[in-house]
Amino acid sequence: MAKETLSIIVSCYNEEKSLPLFYKEICKVFDSLKVNLELILVDDGSHDNTIKIMKELQKEDERVKYISFSRNFGKEAAMYAGLEKATGEYVGLMDADLQDPPSLLPKMLDLLNDDSFDYDCVATRRVTREREPPIRSFFARIFYKVINKMSDVELVDGARDYRLMTRKMVDAILQLKEYNRFSKGLFGFVGFKTKWLEYKNIERVAGETKWSFWKLFKYAIEGIVAFTTAPLTIAALLGMIFCLIAFIMIIVIIMKTIIFGDPTSGWPSMICVIFLVSGVQLFCLGIIGEYLSKTYLETKKRPIYIIKETSKNIKN
Repeated sequence: MAKETLSIIVSCYNEEKSLPLFYKEICKVFDSLKVNLELILVDDGSHDNTIKIMKELQKEDERVKYISFSRNFGKEAAMYAGLEKATGEYVGLMDADLQDPPSLLPKMLDLLNDDSFDYDCVATRRVTREREPPIRSFFARIFYKVINKMSDVELVDGARDYRLMTRKMVDAILQLKEYNRFSKGLFGFVGFKTKWLEYKNIERVAGETKWSFWKLFKYAIEGIVAFTTAPLTIAALLGMIFCLIAFIMIIVIIMKTIIFGDPTSGWPSMICVIFLVSGVQLFCLGIIGEYLSKTYLETKKRPIYIIKETSKNIKN
């Protein structure tokens, strides 16, 4: 009976320092697993020697395969490219910085193979945010609370992209070919039974994080826009509330003029009201603009990624 294949996809962007360390650690785990293995390294338009290291690893180990993008398309595109090229019955997603501990892989694979549980996915989540900037931790928790209130798709607080999936779940994800991708939401959208493994936060083994506060903020907006239309409803409600307030104020002003005359005082408060209403209008227009921009990008039908080169042993 032929062995099953386990595919591990690793998104890399300027990871020349951490990639050799990651490969060394993942090989220790690979040697203990009784499955065929393929390690798919995706170079997301790196500016350092990441692709050079990938080529060297591929020459040394036939289990290693690589994909190199023509430019930086983002981690979401890199993960999607890896999923398209993976051939395994089981497919995993990992980062190269060793914040996703390879030592969990045997347990994850055992859980997927255990018919008594019937899991299609084993995913990981951090239970602590030690040594993470407090402001980032605060807004991350707020984000998960907000999006879970507004969206029908549940997102788990502290969830990582690090997960192991069955082929049928991977095939379901590949059917979602949208350009604006938010994988944490897509994993929840396709469903399937998921087991969550918890672990404490681990620092990067080398290099620097590619996720600044601003990038994380934009990523959060992507998630909200992709999986809920609640902000549009909020904008409509704000419009109705301010129309009602304006109508009431008109009645008050008319009554005040009839009873007390028409005083000229009150222009500072009027200016404040104008600024407030204008701000609300711009806020609502911004919400609408976000949804329109995503629709505009989707209608272009541009490719999610463009490949510059691949190893010869990767499927076409």
